[in-house]
Amino acid sequence: MKTVVVTGILGQLGWEMERSAPPWARLVGADLPETDITRSDHVARLFSENRPDVVVNAAAYTAVDRAEQEPEAAYRINRDAVELLARTCARFGTHLVHLSTDFVFDGALSRPYRPDDAPNPIGVYGASKRAGEEAVLQILKDQGTIVRTAWLYSSHGTNFVKTMLRLYQERDEVRVVSDQVGTPTWAANLADFLWGLVGREAVPAGIFHFTDAGVASWYDFAVAVEEETRHHRPRPVFVRPIRTDEYPTPARRPSYSVLDKHTAWALWGRRPDHWRDALRRMLLELEETERLSPKA
Repeated sequence: MKTVVVTGILGQLGWEMERSAPPWARLVGADLPETDITRSDHVARLFSENRPDVVVNAAAYTAVDRAEQEPEAAYRINRDAVELLARTCARFGTHLVHLSTDFVFDGALSRPYRPDDAPNPIGVYGASKRAGEEAVLQILKDQGTIVRTAWLYSSHGTNFVKTMLRLYQERDEVRVVSDQVGTPTWAANLADFLWGLVGREAVPAGIFHFTDAGVASWYDFAVAVEEETRHHRPRPVFVRPIRTDEYPTPARRPSYSVLDKHTAWALWGRRPDHWRDALRRMLLELEETERLSPKA
């Protein structure tokens, strides 16, 4: 058995990891309010009580726009808490797998970003996540792993897919940005990859990129959600493509954030899902869940 602590267990990735935990794992889920990873006493108790072999840090400040007004909060969770976890892992001989983001890049490249490409974040959220990466790399070295992902969604929690589903019930037309390109990622696939990584005798150190396969704009993603769920609505919804400058936000976003996943996929050992296939499976799961849920 390996004892694996997953922080952020109440989030969409933590939820997927909990429900797919393999029999060899003793999973310990940690989240607010019982465990605040920004507090040294909470982290010390978590480690002393559980003596984890591996910690998967899926906790993060992810409010991209709000981070521009709350940089201290973003850095407290995305940098300072990560440094605290890394130092505690070093003291206990624990391996840390830290989840990061495509937002550490500026989106200026026209090819998929490799793990060794130089980060250049363009907003507070990306900069705070990069600062957390640097803490892991400096403190843990061969006891630390960084897994960058992008455009995460699940049947659990709040995400782009569920926002679109709500808007499609409320409106006849929805405007979505078409000039930001990346890859949607089903959290269930990321969880499967992470369990494969954590389950190795020696967890590979370094930086890995993981998303589903394929490329899409947010507009493409929204159209796919509309098409896959159209049979639930009395009429189709028109998804209108717009430019980023037509939908101003407090935080700038990378215009191109496709990640090169070949190293991670080779470790995973299975054929990656195209994002549209993964989306279809998630929506079927969501439909089944809602069909079985008791009505008020």
